[in-house]
Amino acid sequence: MPTAYIRNIETLVPPYAYPQEFVRDRMICWMDGDKERRLLRRVYANSGIETRHSILSDFFEDKPGNLFRIGDNGKPVEPGTGERNDRYAVEARKLATDVAGHVLKSGGFPPADVTHVITASCTGFSNPGADYHIVRDLGLKQSVARFALGFMGCYAAIPALRMARDFCLADPSAVVMVVAIELCTLHLHFEDGMDSLLANAIFADGAAAIVVSAKKPDAGQPALRLDGFASALIPEGEKEMAWRIGNKGFEIALSTYIPEIIGGNIVSLLTPILAERGMALSNVSTWAVHPGGKAILDKVGKELQLKPEQIQASRDILRRYGNMSSATILFVLKELLKCPATPSGDNSICALAFGPGLTVESALLTRQ
Repeated sequence: MPTAYIRNIETLVPPYAYPQEFVRDRMICWMDGDKERRLLRRVYANSGIETRHSILSDFFEDKPGNLFRIGDNGKPVEPGTGERNDRYAVEARKLATDVAGHVLKSGGFPPADVTHVITASCTGFSNPGADYHIVRDLGLKQSVARFALGFMGCYAAIPALRMARDFCLADPSAVVMVVAIELCTLHLHFEDGMDSLLANAIFADGAAAIVVSAKKPDAGQPALRLDGFASALIPEGEKEMAWRIGNKGFEIALSTYIPEIIGGNIVSLLTPILAERGMALSNVSTWAVHPGGKAILDKVGKELQLKPEQIQASRDILRRYGNMSSATILFVLKELLKCPATPSGDNSICALAFGPGLTVESALLTRQ
């Protein structure tokens, strides 16, 4: 059966690394009430995150803020949406072209081979966007077909992979680049409220790029075969996870009930999807679950009765980088691409990502 393969994955994070304990202490000093401080300590202690990266150096005490400036009350002054988006336009271009250049170089793909570029991002808007600059800055053919998936949220990379596979099936000579760029820290908010507190504790910046091709990889060359995709909705979670544009950046609704909602539905959603391919949950050897937070990984692992090693890559990415929205699942897949296929044939992977709606996107892959 014709299919397509993820041939290479590269990831990139900005230079400013913030230990989670450092962020916690900075946030605490900007909180007003003892109750909020106690809650914040508990959230950070249970985050499962050690380090997050940002394009901003604003939160180091020895560096003057150039977006989030400290006001007379000792708290960050929240910039407007325009200021945040202007910064996005500059930084997203650089991060996207850098990671796209890395994936071509490390994978041995000449720029002239690329036929399609798909970008995914929900943390800013600019036009010409990252897709345009990737073509221009890296010397790709000007005839490259460009597509931008915007404002979908954390699950966007899986629909982007689906598009890439479909392009390759339609044209076996296609070489499709997918780039996810997310600058979540541009949208930090410092007012009281659980949504802001949770978002400030988990989100981070990062980018990832992959190359998808219908050409079968050479023997011994690691690759992930794209076997199938499925989409599902959990309407009861529509108001629990949402993303809107406000006057002071993008505003997220992020309920503490999300792990329970996902966990309560995940088995019933996945069972028929796998059954269509003659598989059961027990047939999947490895799970690439979007690490939206430690509680989500805990709940999904429990409901699917997973062994720790089956979901370890997701926990490792959460610990090292936090939640980088749509780019995060590609970080997880990169970890799994490093692991060689086993002779026993136990090489199946199920990737899951979640986002507003509440949307669940899934992909079935096989290590080659």
